[in-house]
Amino acid sequence: SDDRKKQIAAYWSKRSEDFLRQRREELHSPLAGRFLGIIRENLPAGKPLKILDVGCGTGFFSILLAAEGHDVTGVDLTPGMIEGAKKLAAEELAAETSGSCRFRVMDAEKLKFESETFDVVSSRNLTWTLPNAGRAYREWCRVLKEDGVLLNFDADYGKEDCRDSRGLPGNHAHHRLGAGMLEECERMKRQLAITSCSRPGWDLEALEAAGMKSFQIALEIGKEIYLEKDQFYNPTPLFLIKARKK
Repeated sequence: SDDRKKQIAAYWSKRSEDFLRQRREELHSPLAGRFLGIIRENLPAGKPLKILDVGCGTGFFSILLAAEGHDVTGVDLTPGMIEGAKKLAAEELAAETSGSCRFRVMDAEKLKFESETFDVVSSRNLTWTLPNAGRAYREWCRVLKEDGVLLNFDADYGKEDCRDSRGLPGNHAHHRLGAGMLEECERMKRQLAITSCSRPGWDLEALEAAGMKSFQIALEIGKEIYLEKDQFYNPTPLFLIKARKK
């Protein structure tokens, strides 16, 4: 038992309804096509691929990938996020596709899957929230098949003060959180060891230790995605780590 995980799940539970609304709008924004284009370029050849979307939230990546014809499982620690993901998938996916997109409540650091189950593990804005990201990386490597690919989109959010809204447009989703939620986020980050790490350098070391090889990193991938200063805009530099299991 880790009390930090209870706090993290409680925090994101409070945000699950807002996340559902944001991801619903984001799926119909230019960001969806930009993310999907980058993911397509980095996926292994072949279809359908068996994909695990870790920290899926309300299902943004999962739904995009299932609509592409892949077999997708999304997992998240927060039950409210999983309920939102199921609801959004039912809204967005055609009946013949919906069966290939499923969601489960699960800890990213303790996956309940057999080793070498998935062709791809994807993640977006999760690693910075984990109490033991090194353990999570070992688990993600374990469930990947040989020659499988990890795609991790994240940013060094631990170095940012989320209470500072300068530079964000007036309609940004961040403004709806309120001072209490922003302060809770800061307290949560201060408890996590990854907050003090130099990223993504630390991630590459942790992934190599976990058994991943053949790394590619795009340090400013966010500049290809967040072109407009709108409600989805992310001023923190988003990076993409691609690693292969060999």
